[in-house]
Amino acid sequence: MLKRFIPCIYLKKRNAVKGFEQDEVLEQTPLALAEQYDNDDCDAIIVFDLSEGDAEHEESLDIIKDICANVGTSVYGAGNVKRMEDIKKLLYAGCKKACLNFSKQGNIEILQEVSEKFGKDKIAICYTETDRITENTENIEKFADELILLNSSQIKQAPVLNMPTIFSVPDISLDKMLELMSGANTAGLTGEGINKNSAEIRGMKKFCADNDMAVNRMIPQIKWEDLKKNSDGMVPVVVQDYRTDAVLMVAYFTEESFYKTIETGKMTYFSRSRNELWLKGETSGHFQYVKKLTADCDLDTILAKVKQVGAACHTGSYSCFFNEIASRNYSEKNPQRVLDSVFEVIKDRKVNPREGSYTNYLYEKGLDKILKKVGEESTEMVIAAKNTNSNELVYEMADFLYHMMVLMSEKNISWEEITDELARR
Repeated sequence: MLKRFIPCIYLKKRNAVKGFEQDEVLEQTPLALAEQYDNDDCDAIIVFDLSEGDAEHEESLDIIKDICANVGTSVYGAGNVKRMEDIKKLLYAGCKKACLNFSKQGNIEILQEVSEKFGKDKIAICYTETDRITENTENIEKFADELILLNSSQIKQAPVLNMPTIFSVPDISLDKMLELMSGANTAGLTGEGINKNSAEIRGMKKFCADNDMAVNRMIPQIKWEDLKKNSDGMVPVVVQDYRTDAVLMVAYFTEESFYKTIETGKMTYFSRSRNELWLKGETSGHFQYVKKLTADCDLDTILAKVKQVGAACHTGSYSCFFNEIASRNYSEKNPQRVLDSVFEVIKDRKVNPREGSYTNYLYEKGLDKILKKVGEESTEMVIAAKNTNSNELVYEMADFLYHMMVLMSEKNISWEEITDELARR
């Protein structure tokens, strides 16, 4: 079992506060805090919704949705769960798991219902008193995937269940960390102890690994000596945005910068003009956080997939590649780019209507007309699928996708939200 480090965010009145009973507002926004934890190499983030009232709860769900859309790590949604609908809202917001608070009898009662509806793997259980677990052991093991003990004083009394358990700790030392993590069912640590030390997560992971514990960290499968260097003893690095696949820049690794990049999780190059190590973003704040490093077939070039903060180019451009040399007309074949391009036209018609535009006709008729067309096109797609020749089916699928995108525009849903949801599945 991988041992994980899981910071948490306490969300109240649209702010991140210090803790459950501590209303001190933190300087960073909840989203900025989540991005910091993600960049610090956390393994997941738990967001506790401490809102009061339905209006504030809906605002919190919007913030949780933004967090899920903007961080690469898994998000657990917790707090303000009273019925199955609340679990659904957290999962629909993008959370990998939703948490039931077993301090509330109502949450104990809906465990089986939500597990059968959404899947056991989507349900975690938060608790503060061990008796709530021992009294419901059979159902918990059958219908939940993970336990989260929020009361550190109860750790020694925690019941031994054959399922992963995350412990919340108010502070942490290396010795205490090893003691807790050595438990066979210990899945990780969370709480203020991890929040305060999030910048040290990579170091804590290394410490665990040095003590023969399995953790999720970058380990180079290809070492520097295996790579082929250029005449300067370096390896070129092509840098690509991990979300859009946009090529951002080209730089160079030396042995030192190669291992520094893997150690810190931030792209670190060798500046040939300054003849020194170069941490990208050190002066501008436009860091590049490593998602993946891949060598080419000849082992003489590296492709780096990164999370880019701000602009990659020193000119302020997002990408360094913007000086067109020559081009010819061609049809775009990249599926995502085609869908994005069509969707941009559809959205533009909403802002800049064009006379005679069928898209504008749909907008003018309103949601009911759009829904009617989506229904009609889905039926035609089903009928076309019964034919042996696929040409008609392709045509009807394209029609359906077009009308679906009109609906997406009408309801302000982006392709990224849909692809993120598919990726989570």
